[in-house]
Amino acid sequence: MHNLGTGAGLAALGFWSFIAAVVVAGIWDSIRKREAQHETLRRLIESGQPIDDSLADKVIKLTGSSKDLDRDLKVSGLITLFVAPGLIALGWFLSAVSDEIFHVMLGVSVLVGFIAIGLLIASYVVRRWYSDNGDSDHGQPGT
Repeated sequence: MHNLGTGAGLAALGFWSFIAAVVVAGIWDSIRKREAQHETLRRLIESGQPIDDSLADKVIKLTGSSKDLDRDLKVSGLITLFVAPGLIALGWFLSAVSDEIFHVMLGVSVLVGFIAIGLLIASYVVRRWYSDNGDSDHGQPGT
């Protein structure tokens, strides 16, 4: 029988490497979008176009920036909510390797489920927060 400790260590390393890659890719994508926004606005200024708030908002929307925080939280919560049962299924398939894995994955699934519920509650709170403030452009404070 092979050493399960080494395999589990490599699996954990692979998992956290993937998480790190996703985070770095998200940061890189955000930076590229901001650069595109700045480049567009710079070209408009250089061409002598007058820039008002509505034009700047249009440029920001065209480059993918979202101002609907409540919608983004709800979508993230729904996606995360559907990951939880997937983790249970993964634990069931991996239980052939070890009986303890199913219980571990069940615990991880419950944690992910609570994160999803928190995101859904946050979307509701953000929506109420902005509707109470009379902000029609709900999602970003101060917009």
